[in-house]
Amino acid sequence: MKKYRKLHPEKLLPHITPHVFHNTFCTNMANAGMDIKNLQYVMGHSDVGVTLNVYTHASFDRAAEQMEKILAFRAVAA
Repeated sequence: MKKYRKLHPEKLLPHITPHVFHNTFCTNMANAGMDIKNLQYVMGHSDVGVTLNVYTHASFDRAAEQMEKILAFRAVAA
């Protein structure tokens, strides 16, 4: 990033750290349906609460998608 900033001072990049990728990986794996205990293990967290509350991020779109699945399942079951 330092070299890029020196070569292109007019084109600023956002501050990106490996931690950002760590969070993104965790959220993507949770959204893909990975079991939370296995995700906790892969992430190396001693407490599942850290995995859920710190590293996994919710979004309105994902919540709406989940609600649609539940409603569709209930409609088929009825």
